[in-house]
Amino acid sequence: MRRRVHRVARPDRHGRHGRLDRSSVVRPPLPAIETRAEKFDLTVGTAVEFLRSAWPELRDVRFDVGWMPPASDADGIPRWSVLADQQRIILYRLPIERLARLHRADDLHRRMMIESFVFRAAAEYLDRDPWDLGPDRFRF
Repeated sequence: MRRRVHRVARPDRHGRHGRLDRSSVVRPPLPAIETRAEKFDLTVGTAVEFLRSAWPELRDVRFDVGWMPPASDADGIPRWSVLADQQRIILYRLPIERLARLHRADDLHRRMMIESFVFRAAAEYLDRDPWDLGPDRFRF
């Protein structure tokens, strides 16, 4: 006696074991951050959020990201500009990324380097030492 085997039609997304295919880690509504500019903007944004939450004087300050400064000065190529009369700080991405000398070229050290420039620019705006702004920020 032969048993009849009924094959159930599976949707195309199912694998051979009847389970759904695995989805990607990043879903379509949240595209992956891939460019250096996007990573830079995200790092600057998180550092600015921290500074604004810790220092009320920075809540109305506008932080902008520019590509390059308009001109070099006596100290070389500036990494940021502080415009206190406009309540504005401009961080220049290309000099920060390309002229920095990292002792380790990994994402953690790159992020810490970018955050340090945000802290230095904010410290210049507030006329304080950068370590006063977030003394526990870089301790592990």
